[in-house]
Amino acid sequence: MTTKIRRYVETDTGHRVPNHKSKCRHFHGHRYRFEAEIEGDIVETEGVSEQGMLMDFSDVSSILTVHIHDVVDHAFVVYEGDEEARSVLSGLSAEHRTVIVPFIPTAENLAKWAFEQVEPHIRTAYGNRLRLVAMHVRETPKSWASWHA
Repeated sequence: MTTKIRRYVETDTGHRVPNHKSKCRHFHGHRYRFEAEIEGDIVETEGVSEQGMLMDFSDVSSILTVHIHDVVDHAFVVYEGDEEARSVLSGLSAEHRTVIVPFIPTAENLAKWAFEQVEPHIRTAYGNRLRLVAMHVRETPKSWASWHA
């Protein structure tokens, strides 16, 4: 039997869904929550820091911070095919953070992207059969999307 843990980071990130039928086609932002769901075996090695844990929560936080938070926090995520958004954003100062991605930045696609960024770092963390089973992305307090392995 395996155990599961969850840990998240939050970002303030802008995006738009260029072909959306409603207001999401406009430039806007969200307080995103990227939540990793991890399963594996509890570390039973006597005397190690992680004894009794699946993975140290601070190690999960470090991975999420480096590979998600530090990439998209206070940035605007734009689909590479969104010429209008790219044109507007290219006119801003060099200090503006734009992350160009090969997909429309919906919560569903961001969940898949985040999973792909984090999964290799979880898999190799401790050697106790850790596995990232899902990445959950909260776009608003009422709206979540998940990507499962």
